[in-house]
Amino acid sequence: MAMHVSLVGRKDLKGEIYRQLRVAIRTGQLRPGEYLSPSRQLAQALAVSRSTVVAAYDRLAAEGFVTSRPGAGTLVSADLVRAKRGARRQSHDALRPRPIWESIGMPTVFDRAARFDFRTGLPDAALFPHKIWRRLMARALRSAEQAERSYQHPAGQFPLRAAIAHHVGFSRGIEASADDILITCGTQQALDVLARVLLSPGDRIAVEDPGYLPPRQLFRSLGVGVTGVPVDRDGLVVDALPDGVRAVYVTPSHQYPLGVTMSLPRRRALLAWAERNDAAIVEDDYDSEFRFGDRPLEPLKTLDTRGRVIYLGSFSKTLLPTLRIGFLVGPRSLRTAMHKATFVSHWHAPTVAQTALARLIDNGDFARHIRRAARVYRKRHEMIVATVKHDFADHLEIIPSATGLHVAALARRASAEQMNAMVLRAAQADVAVQKLSSFAIGGIAGAGMVLGYGAIALEQIQEGLRRLRQSFDG
Repeated sequence: MAMHVSLVGRKDLKGEIYRQLRVAIRTGQLRPGEYLSPSRQLAQALAVSRSTVVAAYDRLAAEGFVTSRPGAGTLVSADLVRAKRGARRQSHDALRPRPIWESIGMPTVFDRAARFDFRTGLPDAALFPHKIWRRLMARALRSAEQAERSYQHPAGQFPLRAAIAHHVGFSRGIEASADDILITCGTQQALDVLARVLLSPGDRIAVEDPGYLPPRQLFRSLGVGVTGVPVDRDGLVVDALPDGVRAVYVTPSHQYPLGVTMSLPRRRALLAWAERNDAAIVEDDYDSEFRFGDRPLEPLKTLDTRGRVIYLGSFSKTLLPTLRIGFLVGPRSLRTAMHKATFVSHWHAPTVAQTALARLIDNGDFARHIRRAARVYRKRHEMIVATVKHDFADHLEIIPSATGLHVAALARRASAEQMNAMVLRAAQADVAVQKLSSFAIGGIAGAGMVLGYGAIALEQIQEGLRRLRQSFDG
């Protein structure tokens, strides 16, 4: 493939070819050891004589930018010092982003690896059924479904939508058909679609405080106001919901990050509030697949008789975050608009993975994987809870939780600032843990920490917690 060179409106053709190739070499577009296009080929592409290109190449060679090899071609010299990419154009960057992007940071929580990793949101990749998945992906690539090579419906492939409808019906009691399902690239993208469909700039949405940060950033970037609502041991405090809110985003099955489960009276109160205020409820059924005790409460979606609840699910924790596949179950009244919003934002999720996932669910391997993983996570959950209650009794109080891949603990005496310093000392001991205050809208939600156990092996937990305990002593 020939390097792009523009000669439109240029008079000094060989000089322009030389200058543009020289800039490409200095900025790294053409890398050391990389071959330039053959002179005859580039001359044909630019509609100039070959001698014009040869003259440009000769000048580059004379200045040491390229080297000619008889019978092989012309390649970029290996001992050049490149200019920093973009330096030449820096003074011409006239465009500026909207101010909102100055206040939204890039994710950094997973930037640094840790030997003892108690961060949340990470499943154990070693538990993923790699062998089965490779076979299903290979089959999907060979299948006639992929041979069509065409764009598909924004809702997603029908076999996967049907498989998910059956799965949520069996595991969560949600009545849904394939037509009720929309395949997304994860929870965040599902929220983007819903915000486009339900909310206008200037509208307000209520979120849990403390809660999951990325949705708050998404809503703000779309011009939607975000109102934090406190969470107690029974979940979102419905009585604290303000007037004028168009929607509320909740994680009732396993609140993130506190880990509490919304009580049945509180769920009914939230549904009644939505009806009185003509509002929508976005239910993120976070971590609901992994339960280690207690009877599961019904999702809000199953209690909803008015079509006000949109149910979100994801395969990031049950399988792998890198799959980037999630789904939502929405009311019929929003169906067409959601399909259109998906189309204009990204059209549809990757199709090959959809085909493989549908077969993983249909053949029972997904359910078997969940059962195996739940047994592993249960042991880690029990060890962490028991150790924290025994070894951290003077410092932390575990918030009871029997679901998901993390537990939260409140500090008995330490302030949020002291807890932040402790988390930094733990990092120096190669222990990664998250402070509770980082999940609060105002920056402080009481002192505490969140301990995930999806990414740490059972045999590492005791040593990791021992190091964590030492960080309390400074």
